[in-house]
Amino acid sequence: MIRAGRLQYVQTMSDLADALGKKLTTLRNQKPYAAEGHPAPISSPDARNQLWDAEQTKAYYAGQPVPELPQVDDDEDLLDRHEAAELLGIAPVTWNTYKKDPDLAAGVVLVPAGPKGTEHWPRRLVLAYKNNRPGRGAGGGRREGSGDMIPRDEILPRIAELLDADPAVKGEYVAETLGITFRPTAQSGLVTLRGRRIADLLEQQPDLDPKDAALQLGYPTSTHRGAIAVAERELRARKEQQYLQRTADFLAAAGIAQQAKVEMRQPDGEHLAAAVPLDTDQPAAAVVWDERFGWRTATSRRHPIGKATDTPPEGEGIRYLGSGLRPEPEELLAALRGGRKGTNRPHIAP
Repeated sequence: MIRAGRLQYVQTMSDLADALGKKLTTLRNQKPYAAEGHPAPISSPDARNQLWDAEQTKAYYAGQPVPELPQVDDDEDLLDRHEAAELLGIAPVTWNTYKKDPDLAAGVVLVPAGPKGTEHWPRRLVLAYKNNRPGRGAGGGRREGSGDMIPRDEILPRIAELLDADPAVKGEYVAETLGITFRPTAQSGLVTLRGRRIADLLEQQPDLDPKDAALQLGYPTSTHRGAIAVAERELRARKEQQYLQRTADFLAAAGIAQQAKVEMRQPDGEHLAAAVPLDTDQPAAAVVWDERFGWRTATSRRHPIGKATDTPPEGEGIRYLGSGLRPEPEELLAALRGGRKGTNRPHIAP
């Protein structure tokens, strides 16, 4: 860290090279700063850009005693992202989101000054954020309806980091640490990730009981029911995904569908569905598979699956294809190419 009042003495690697009369590339190749007894960097060990205190390096290269730096923490100490994250007890990647707080963003200090400087924050601002950040107090996390602090596509990876560190981590801790709502975001994320990891283990060990898998992964008993339910749905989705991807690849090779990875959906939270976009010269925008109704055409390219419904979709442009819920790709292709083939009535799953 940069101790309070010592910003003027901060020395970058380029500054150090200039002070020694060396080119920057020469300094990096010779690495004199790695020699035993050389003043340690004042930047954190994981910082991308190393920084030194110029008074210390000047004394060292002059053969004089190296002065000590202040050891007592001060509110005006400048912390880099790793040090700020450590003070909050979070991962540096999480700090990347927290630093967007208006007070932190307004107080950031670039060292050295300029667009290429490394971001630092006064200790007082980080402490103030720690004491007032969303989620403190009973219940943890942010108030329901207040929204999450991190982008939706980053939530599960962030929760996964906490689950890696502690398989028994609680939703309240996740909510407070990441600045997300306890219900449903933190709880739902934990259930989903635990379920997926149980599914991974069951794929590796098919004879393993799901409860034993949950125990082997270190998950508390209170979390087993929800996680195992997710694992069972996940395994079912993975099995169906193999059939659907094979069908999608076949249609793409036949020149009527766009090559794409099939993504499994659960519009109603229970039943599986997936869509395969067709080429723009085809009569239908896409074909949709629903485990209850089989294959059908869809008129919307942007939202082919549509809203959750207990009844099979019907209407102009929708026809059900194939002789069963999982027809072979060749049969589906023939039905698509035959404009009159298909029916407006689905194949209802037994």
